[in-house]
Amino acid sequence: MATTPAPQLPRLTSLSPGAGCACKLPMSKLEALFSSLTVGLQPASGDLLIGALEGDDAAVLRLDEERAIVLTTDFFTPIVDSPRDGGRIAAANALSDVYAMGGKPLIAVNLAAWPGSDLPIEMLGDVLRGGADIAASAQCAVVGGHTVDDPIPKYGMAVVGVAHPDRLFAIDKVIPGDRLILTKAIGTGVISTALKKGAADEAAIQAAVDSMTQLNAGGSEAALEAGVRAATDVTGFSLLGHLHRMLRASGLAASIDAATVPLLPQAADLVGEGFVSSGTRANMDRLKDVVTVDSSVPEGLSTLLFDAQTSGGLLLAVPEEDTTLLDTLKSQGLPAAVVGRAAAGTPGAVTVTDSLA
Repeated sequence: MATTPAPQLPRLTSLSPGAGCACKLPMSKLEALFSSLTVGLQPASGDLLIGALEGDDAAVLRLDEERAIVLTTDFFTPIVDSPRDGGRIAAANALSDVYAMGGKPLIAVNLAAWPGSDLPIEMLGDVLRGGADIAASAQCAVVGGHTVDDPIPKYGMAVVGVAHPDRLFAIDKVIPGDRLILTKAIGTGVISTALKKGAADEAAIQAAVDSMTQLNAGGSEAALEAGVRAATDVTGFSLLGHLHRMLRASGLAASIDAATVPLLPQAADLVGEGFVSSGTRANMDRLKDVVTVDSSVPEGLSTLLFDAQTSGGLLLAVPEEDTTLLDTLKSQGLPAAVVGRAAAGTPGAVTVTDSLA
């Protein structure tokens, strides 16, 4: 019996110059904007444990001694051609900020922008079904949402989660000697850029989709059990960019061993062929004064450390005395690895070396 192939979004090259990359506004511009605002952005105080001015992954409000609400939102343009996969990726990415705070998602609402006169509404249905699939796997109820007409399709979620107020992850809790564990491989940015230009093969695309749709739930739960108190998820500002934010907030420096960082299949080859996104180049420029890369690190590998990610893994600052977390993460099928160590030094500074050189 013949089957009708699932509809696909228009090729990413036809959407917009930035389509296909879940890049965000440059951090330097955002920080300058936030620093100029004095109304409506609340710092943490009282029951507001983490507010707008802390620069963390989500806001956290304490309800009582046992419960705190975690609130976040994220949405972006399509990063793959399959509408359903696009919805799954966007939902996993939005839920990730709750896991990055040590919380569990409870409810979510959809946020969608759709060119109603150019793309069939049934395609939006596939996007929403993909998001619902991921939310269901997280035991998070999708309870509505809002859609606007827009020439560029976008999708994501606003998510409410719950956490224990005394067991939160935060970006400013790194201490000297903490080992830095990354739970997922990097390279989604270079693969999505190659996809946009029609140069990524199916194996690379599928590996990236599998990674981007894998929830950070297991990693978050294991890290809580291990006593981790500092964490973030790795997204558009890259592994080095998000690490820099953690270190700057904690008043520390760190070293990274590039040879230990897990990479997605074909990511190194694709970056060598020049598939580097504008978001990645912006990360390299923004971090040039705070990241020192040893000459022994191959250029392509160095570039991947700045690669703008979508729905990446957790970056965990793990207490020195822990001996079990890495094995626990690997037992979940995660490509987790110790990628560096925090130490005293210039706040936010990162040194990258290559132990295989």
